[in-house]
Amino acid sequence: MALRIAVVAHLRHPIATPFMGGMEAHAWHLVRGLRARGHQVTLYAAGDSDPDFRIHPIIARHYDQDYPWHDFHGTDVLNAVLDDAFARCTEALDRGGHDIVHNNSLHRFPPRHAFANRMPMVTSLHVPPFDGLRRAVQDSAAPWSRFTVCSAQQAGLWWPAGAPESAEVVGNGIDLRLWPFAPTGDGSAVWAGRITPTKGTHLAAQAARIAGVPLTIFGTIEHRDYFEDMVRPHLGGDIRYGGHLEGRELAENLGRSSVMLFTPQWQEPFGLVAIEGMACGLPVASTRIGATPEVIGDCGSFAAPDDAAGLARVLTRAMRIPRHAPRRRVERLFSLDRMLDRYEANYRQAIDAARDGIDARAS
Repeated sequence: MALRIAVVAHLRHPIATPFMGGMEAHAWHLVRGLRARGHQVTLYAAGDSDPDFRIHPIIARHYDQDYPWHDFHGTDVLNAVLDDAFARCTEALDRGGHDIVHNNSLHRFPPRHAFANRMPMVTSLHVPPFDGLRRAVQDSAAPWSRFTVCSAQQAGLWWPAGAPESAEVVGNGIDLRLWPFAPTGDGSAVWAGRITPTKGTHLAAQAARIAGVPLTIFGTIEHRDYFEDMVRPHLGGDIRYGGHLEGRELAENLGRSSVMLFTPQWQEPFGLVAIEGMACGLPVASTRIGATPEVIGDCGSFAAPDDAAGLARVLTRAMRIPRHAPRRRVERLFSLDRMLDRYEANYRQAIDAARDGIDARAS
């Protein structure tokens, strides 16, 4: 049965290509995939998101234009802007006539509103816990207010004493048609993602230089000082920056490579770019932190987060992994259809619970 679905996104960047990061890609593919399954989907997001979608603008344009993250994150100014935006968003959801809300906003208001008003909602938690949202999550779990995390490692961080019945792990999924398998590589390495300290771009450059493996870095320069101070000094020769590419062009470049470097320096919740590379046939040399071992599994090799020499060693080791193994792992665990199936099951559980009057204590 087709549903009327509201997908609520975060507001830092537009939900549009080329994606600034994994959360934008996740929301975009979620809307696109749900529409392809016949659902009526409204995207609650910044007004400069993909015009192909039915958009309810929470704010006129993404906030990083007017309140850059690195200047305003955690400030009273930005917090007030977001609180006002999501207060208006919850009011709009009340009037929207939706069967279910899929909340990806990372703001505390939507789950609290769902709990208090018996609004069927699934909230997906894409980051490690932080205080304001952690309290909202703890207070808002109910059979009609469900939660998903993208890895078991993240579930342990959000609920150290054990997740409630209304929470489960739903791994991220990608459209495998957009990340075609390439049977051979050219002997080079690739790194892709947001160029920012938590992603450890500099470590990838250091490791590739030590290992003597050519490396191309792709991605948006989110943190200009970090790029200039920590990444640019390593560029030159076989280590180069290739810019921020659209999906098809990025997939082609990934497929030409022989190995992916994935170097998070934080409690990585999942690693969408890792499975994109794996889908193209790339084994992964990764830092061992957060969910990286859970997601990459035996299709990669791992080093400590701050060990460039160790990462260089596992880089050459990972290159010996047969390319069909990463592709098969993504096909089995991380397809878009698998993710959508799991989300739809959560939607129907939340809808049924709200309709049937199930008590909150059942969560």
